[in-house]
Amino acid sequence: MKRVLFLFSDTGGGHRAAAEAIRDALYLRYENQVRVEMIDVFRAYTPFPFKYMPEMYPWIINYSKTSWGLSYRLTNTKESARLLSRGMYVSIEKGLKRMFREHPADVVVCVHSILTNPSMSALSRAERRPPFITVVTDLVSTHMFWYDKRVDRCLVPTQPAFERGLESGLKPEQMRITGLPVHPRFAQGLKDKASARRELGWDANLPTILMVGGGEGMGPLFKTARAINDADLKCQLVIIAGRNKLLKDKLEASDWNQPTHIYPFVTNMPTLMAAADILVTKAGPATISEACIAGLPLILNDAIPGQETGNVDYVVENGAGVFAPSVREVVDAVTDWLTEGKAGLQRRSDNARRLGRPEAVWTIADEVWQHAHKPLIPTNRRAPIMDLPRRALR
Repeated sequence: MKRVLFLFSDTGGGHRAAAEAIRDALYLRYENQVRVEMIDVFRAYTPFPFKYMPEMYPWIINYSKTSWGLSYRLTNTKESARLLSRGMYVSIEKGLKRMFREHPADVVVCVHSILTNPSMSALSRAERRPPFITVVTDLVSTHMFWYDKRVDRCLVPTQPAFERGLESGLKPEQMRITGLPVHPRFAQGLKDKASARRELGWDANLPTILMVGGGEGMGPLFKTARAINDADLKCQLVIIAGRNKLLKDKLEASDWNQPTHIYPFVTNMPTLMAAADILVTKAGPATISEACIAGLPLILNDAIPGQETGNVDYVVENGAGVFAPSVREVVDAVTDWLTEGKAGLQRRSDNARRLGRPEAVWTIADEVWQHAHKPLIPTNRRAPIMDLPRRALR
């Protein structure tokens, strides 16, 4: 029985989703030969204020986006990332060492950028350590936090992420371009458009616009949907309100000029994406990856500065979608695409599908499995530079 330890935190939904996707691929492929543990490191093993990062992150993104983007750019250098990681390690060292004592593993898989360097530093204080794999879950605009030269393998989703790793000092043979891990059931759940629409009870012939605001129904979903409605286009709307009951109630109480289907939080996204023609959403890496696997072109209406800026460029430059950061621009893009007709939608769909990597999760699971069979790695037990000032005081 091989033991796999995933390090993540619920600062955004993508980290947990990536870990769960790889975990389930391991279970499907290797059945009873593997045991997986997933640790929300900030919540379970760090002191104040780090342990509240899962609660703080969405607030920062929603209410201080400009400041987030500025800090992202200022810290996104090798030297800044190294200094900040050293400072964090001093604060969370005891918790990390306790975590690795309490959760022994044959391989450690990190799917969170900020945890990579401190975790490697903690492991390096033991005589021997398990192999360590970083799975980069940002798509294009990868922060230097992701890259640590001590890791045994760094799996990246795109060529720009690979090149960024080279800039950080990683060797080409340490990295591999795999794509972003999307849960196996997503690709397995895709079907042809006609079948998907029959299953959902949607109009078989109207072009369909799917609008998503994440699990919490965030962003200007209501305003955008009403603006599309006011344009009086020949289409049908599908709006995912997520867990936002107030939004769902407000949408359901509105009058609509076209067939409009409103859903709460859903678990059948493969069917919804297979049945749609256009996706209106923010530039999150997981949603983009799923849409590309489904061949669903994107109108990106929002992006986290710095962190998701490259995602927008990736989609636009590959002809898989457009960036429309205002309600008016979304309506204009939808109008233009529907005016072009089926040929234009099909061209964008083909472009999106070329970016899809449905095999990524299996490739990553196989890498994890192979490293789980490797022996523990002897370490150089000299204290990392970050520990020297404290040792000097003893």
